[in-house]
Amino acid sequence: MENKTYRGHVLALPYPSQGHINPLLQFSKRLVSKGFKATLATTLFIHNTMQPQSSSSLQFDTISDGYDEGGFAQAESIHAYLNRMETIGSKTLADLIIKNKNTENPIDCIIYDPFLPWALEVAKKFGIYGAAFFTQTCAVNFIYYHVHHGLLKLPITSTPISIPGLPVLELEDMPSFISVPGSYPAYFEMVLNQFSSSDKADAVLVNTFYELEAEAVDSMSKVCQLLPIGPTIPSFYLDKRLENDNDYGLNLFVSDSSVCNNWLNTKPEGSVIYLSFGSMASLSNKQMEELAFALKGSKFHFLWVVKASEEAKLPEKFVEELGNRGLIMQWCSQLEVLSNKAIGCFLTHCGWNSTLEALSLGVPMVGVPQWTDQTTTAKYVQDVWKVGVRAKVCENGIVEREEIEFCIKEVMEGKRGKDFQKNAKKWRELAIQAISEGGSSDKNIDEFVSKFVNS
Repeated sequence: MENKTYRGHVLALPYPSQGHINPLLQFSKRLVSKGFKATLATTLFIHNTMQPQSSSSLQFDTISDGYDEGGFAQAESIHAYLNRMETIGSKTLADLIIKNKNTENPIDCIIYDPFLPWALEVAKKFGIYGAAFFTQTCAVNFIYYHVHHGLLKLPITSTPISIPGLPVLELEDMPSFISVPGSYPAYFEMVLNQFSSSDKADAVLVNTFYELEAEAVDSMSKVCQLLPIGPTIPSFYLDKRLENDNDYGLNLFVSDSSVCNNWLNTKPEGSVIYLSFGSMASLSNKQMEELAFALKGSKFHFLWVVKASEEAKLPEKFVEELGNRGLIMQWCSQLEVLSNKAIGCFLTHCGWNSTLEALSLGVPMVGVPQWTDQTTTAKYVQDVWKVGVRAKVCENGIVEREEIEFCIKEVMEGKRGKDFQKNAKKWRELAIQAISEGGSSDKNIDEFVSKFVNS
């Protein structure tokens, strides 16, 4: 293999789930395009599942979370998984650094997901530059920052809630760990612990772009020097500056894109509702039923991603009675779907990667958030970015079919539908500008690179 001179060698360490791996992988590709060697280190289980292919500049390596055979599913609890990952992960991360130490390109920067704050301790132990990479919105990060530092007392007893740089928030707009006290305590501790050592990081990167969250970025920058470097989606869909970058390249789920594309290509422009609730959400039988009947009651075509584990929750004979009006898939390339002209609306759980993809591709949304940061993102979709509506939840925690149908019609053909389309197009243009040469995110990446190279 031909020897090449690199500006540095970056090791990227994501939290081991699809929604955290993709952004760091894309950011690694950006750094490669700027003359760096990059290594993405996933857990052994994830690596063996995805089987990524290394190139000369972008390589894949492994650490261990202590559950090499089954990953997270092998752990007895969330708490046990996180504890074991810290113990075994710290040791195997150190081993990985040592393995590269006497090569032509030793690791001289670690970009780590703050869900794994111990990675910074390992970096500092070896005298390596350490950068935190936040995968959620700046607004959500700032809420957690306030809680972690005692600036927002829990439980919240009075509303509305005012946080500098954020819109006025009701309890239902807060991340679910806050609005539903005591839910998933181990995860709540994890999101707060992102700030346990971030002040010691050499850089703080956020997967957003300045124009999208200007007020939140400005406010948070007063207490924590941020560099928004997003959106981290394949270059083909934005600035087209990175060669052959038309897919994330690492997928826990595999599907045949041609089935989706061929079906969509037979549908009129803007006529299809796309539904997906991401890789982690699990809907109740009742919620699946309400969604199914709402789709049936609407006159629109729809493409619905239903994981294999969720298919049994669909109403009896629902699939058989679809005809050509709907298509149910276990998985698909979301970027390919969202960029298809047939898509008129994205019914989404408002996970940040999905929302950022929709904003970057100019697709209006119906938000049906499930948990964690999704409720806050849904608030922004409706009231700040004004690219869609957030479905109202009943007292039993279900979004009923009438509400879903109303929201779909509001986005697809309602009075505000044209405004949603116009705003979605605006955010797409701003996303492209941000990541293009000389844009706000591109400049921030260059600033990060210059600080790291000269450190």
